[in-house]
Amino acid sequence: MANVEIRNVEKLYGSIKAIKGVSLSIRDGEFTILVGPSGCGKSTLLRMIAGLESVQAGEICIDGRVVNTVKPKDRDIAMVFQNYALYPHMTVRQNMAFSLSLGRVKKAETNRRVEEAAAILGLSDYLERYPRQLSGGQRQRVAMGRAIVRSPKVFLFDEPLSNLDAKLRVQMRIEIKALHQKLGATMVYVTHDQIEAMTMADKIVVMRDGLIEQAGTPIELYEKPANTFVAQFIGSPSMNLLEGELTDGGFRLDGGMVLPVSAGAASGACFYGIRPEHIRLDPEGLPAKVLAVEPTGPETHVHVQLATQVLVCAFRDHAPIQPGSMIQILPDLKGVHLFAREGGRISH
Repeated sequence: MANVEIRNVEKLYGSIKAIKGVSLSIRDGEFTILVGPSGCGKSTLLRMIAGLESVQAGEICIDGRVVNTVKPKDRDIAMVFQNYALYPHMTVRQNMAFSLSLGRVKKAETNRRVEEAAAILGLSDYLERYPRQLSGGQRQRVAMGRAIVRSPKVFLFDEPLSNLDAKLRVQMRIEIKALHQKLGATMVYVTHDQIEAMTMADKIVVMRDGLIEQAGTPIELYEKPANTFVAQFIGSPSMNLLEGELTDGGFRLDGGMVLPVSAGAASGACFYGIRPEHIRLDPEGLPAKVLAVEPTGPETHVHVQLATQVLVCAFRDHAPIQPGSMIQILPDLKGVHLFAREGGRISH
C-alpha cells in the first residue's frame, strides 16, 4: 500500500477553475472520503489521482513518486465506478481476471487471486455466472473484486453505492468498511452522502467550490466544524444556525429572547449553532411554537419557531407533542457553537 500526497493542485475547464490549489495528505492504509455537494470538485480530484484528468498546477505523489505525467495504467491504482463497468459477455471469474490476463499473469496465479478475492467478497458461488444474473449489490462486489485481484497501492471509489437502494447501501457500507479493515489498504472514496462519510471514513475531507473546507476525523468534523458550511453539511438533521448578537447576558435573538452561551464569549453579531439532539425539553426553558412533528422511530424531530426563527429539535422521548402547541426548550451549553458572520468558527 502507499500514501498519497496532493500538493497545491489546480484544474481548469476553459476559464472555470474546478480545483483551486488543493493540498491533502492521505496516510498509508487510511480510508479517506471526499464529500461535498454536486459540482464541488471531489470527483475531479479523484480522477486526477487516477490520471483520468490532467494536473495543470501542483503535484500528485503516490508512494513518494510524482505521477503527474504517469499514465493511469502505470500508477498502480484500481478504480471502482458507480456503474460497475462489467463486461456483460464475461462471467464473474472472467471479469475479475481480465486485468491480470492483460498483464500476462500466469493462469494458476490468476485463479488463486480471483478465488481469494471471491472468498473475501462472498462471491465464490457466483464465479461462473454472468453480470445479468446478479443483483446490484453482487455486481458492485464483482467490481471491487476486479480491483482487489490487482493488489494495487491505492483503491479509488467514485460514488460506488449511488445506484443501490437504501437498504443495500447500508449493507454495502458495512462490507466496504470490513474490506478496508481486512486489506489494510489505502482507499480514497468519493460520495455526496455525508452519512456514508461519517460511518465509513478514517478521515473526511469536506469540499466546496474546488476547495477543502475542512479535513479531519468524523468526530472532529461533527463536534468542531470549522465553519457554518461544514456545520450544516455534516450531521442529519443538520445543525441549526440562529442569527443574533452576543451580549453580556447571552445570545440575543430578534425580539429580545436570550439563549445561553458559555462564559467568556466575545460580543457582536454572529451565528448560534446547536445540533437538534442538543436541545432538550425543559419546563424552565424558552417558549417555542411547534410547527411540525416527524416521528422517525428512535427519535422524534420537532420543527419549532423560536422568536422569529425556525429550528429542528431531536427528542429521544416520544412526548405527545402536537403541531400548533407550545413547548419549552433549552440548548445544552456543551453543544453550542458560535460562528462569525463570515461563517468561520469563533473559539469559545
